[in-house]
Amino acid sequence: MKVHFCIPRPLRPLTGGQSRVDVETPGRTLQDAFEVLFALYPGIHDRILDEKNEFRQHVNVFIGNTESRTLAGLATPLAPGTEISIIPAISGG
Repeated sequence: MKVHFCIPRPLRPLTGGQSRVDVETPGRTLQDAFEVLFALYPGIHDRILDEKNEFRQHVNVFIGNTESRTLAGLATPLAPGTEISIIPAISGG
C-alpha cells in the first residue's frame, strides 16, 4: 500500500531535500508507514518520536486534515494513497 508523507522544511535535509516522500508499506497503520519512512531515512526517527515511541510533544502528524492524536495515534488505520503531514510546532514572540 502506498502512502505519501509531506515533509516540513526543517526535516528536509534528513530526506535528501525531498518535500514529499512516497512509501510502500506492507502494513495498514500509521506506525507501519513510519517504520518504512524511518528505514529509508533513519535520522528523522528521533525528530518525530520520543524514547517511549510516541510523537514528540512539539510534532503534530495529520492524516489528511485530521490530527492523529484525535484518532488512534500510531495505531490509526490508513487507506491507500493517504497523505500524512508532519507539522512541527512553531513558536514566536
